[in-house]
Amino acid sequence: MKDIKLDNYFWQDEVVRLRAIQPEDWEEHYNNRFDTPARRLLNYVVELPPTIAEAKSFAEEFTDFAKSYERIMFTIETMNGENLGGINLCGIDERNGTFGIGIQINRDHRGKGYGTRAMRILLRYAYFERRLNKFNVSVLEGNDASAMMMQKLGCVQEGVRRQIVYSNGRYHDEVLYGMTKEEFEQINNIPHIG
Repeated sequence: MKDIKLDNYFWQDEVVRLRAIQPEDWEEHYNNRFDTPARRLLNYVVELPPTIAEAKSFAEEFTDFAKSYERIMFTIETMNGENLGGINLCGIDERNGTFGIGIQINRDHRGKGYGTRAMRILLRYAYFERRLNKFNVSVLEGNDASAMMMQKLGCVQEGVRRQIVYSNGRYHDEVLYGMTKEEFEQINNIPHIG
């Protein structure tokens, strides 16, 4: 196959690239399921013990953007192909122009800015290719890394749903963040086009 030139490729920046999930990604999904604190912050529950069959089924279900009507699932990787985690565009409401993004960075790669970079790529797609207008996300109280990332991206804290999530023996608050296309353009110095 001919070498692919990636210097003008939309789905990457200088450090990370988003690509379709492939069947071999099952192993990272499986390994991530053993990180209970991270999974609790992501899904707000303690999941049942992981199985290889579930992990393989997950990867196969979303391979090559299958089921993209529910969620558009990506693998995040470095420029040399190392799997960093996953990200998805979800909760798309075309009529009202709203959407969400889910993300998990593999344990060994957290705190290095990979998640923020991947988010910017997917936000750019949502705002400038899908004509969506408002990103909405919630962060569980105590998920300081995600809250900091939302603030770094330019999201505005819009509210707190008090004691809405029961986990680890107590009720937790859910912090609501949002960002409009116009706010994204301002924080990233993108000229507003009509």
